Amino acid sequence: MEIRTGGYYYVDKTKYVKNLMEGGKYYFLSRPRRFGKSLFVDTLRCAFEGKKELFEGLYLENNWDWKEKYPVVRIAFDEGKVESKEELKEYIISCVNFYARRHRIRLMERLYFKKFSELIMSINEKSEKKVVLLVDEYDKPILDNIEKVGLANEIREVLKGFYQTIKGLDKYLKFVFITGISKFAKVSLFSGLNQLRDISLSKEYGDICGYTERELEDVFGEIIESEEEFLEIREWYNGYWWLSSKIYNPLIKGAPYP
Repeated sequence: MEIRTGGYYYVDKTKYVKNLMEGGKYYFLSRPRRFGKSLFVDTLRCAFEGKKELFEGLYLENNWDWKEKYPVVRIAFDEGKVESKEELKEYIISCVNFYARRHRIRLMERLYFKKFSELIMSINEKSEKKVVLLVDEYDKPILDNIEKVGLANEIREVLKGFYQTIKGLDKYLKFVFITGISKFAKVSLFSGLNQLRDISLSKEYGDICGYTERELEDVFGEIIESEEEFLEIREWYNGYWWLSSKIYNPLIKGAPYP
């Protein structure tokens, strides 16, 4: 939201929002850290919440049903480092309580995963709308403690309990999008959630994060002062590839990090 209202450069990726919405319901995307995943998650949130003013001049402005708005629950695990399974449970509960207050819902359950389920069902019942669930950096609590094997396994079990509740909430959910660094098959956190489509190596969504060379030229061309500077940017930031275009890392000199 800040990028759209603060006069920053912005690369339009909103066509992927429409494609995702029309192509399915459950998605997973893996990308390196600081590659624009959180920005795209925020774009999804704003679209489903119907914030049309933020999409002026973008693809989605005239390619989205702005009359339909949905309640969004976003759980972001990149807001700090948890150092015990108890801290992780407390963090999940604090996120759940935040949305309960926002929707003026009183929750009765005490266990973190039961409380999350109760939240989704209650929002659906009160709003009479299915809920959009966005989970950002799903694996960060594990990766932050990867060298402490025992602790990492404990945290993994807490997350597994959280993610496994999603399947049972299917009839209350409109759309689910989960991001992370590691491939979910490697950590087995989503066992049972067999409808989750991994688009990490999908050619259709290969350019969903990062910048193509054309996007770099079209959007940032005016601040790239010379061909030598462009070549330097290419050397340092180009070369990522997810079966579509070659991609530039978003952390480009002279451009804001999304």
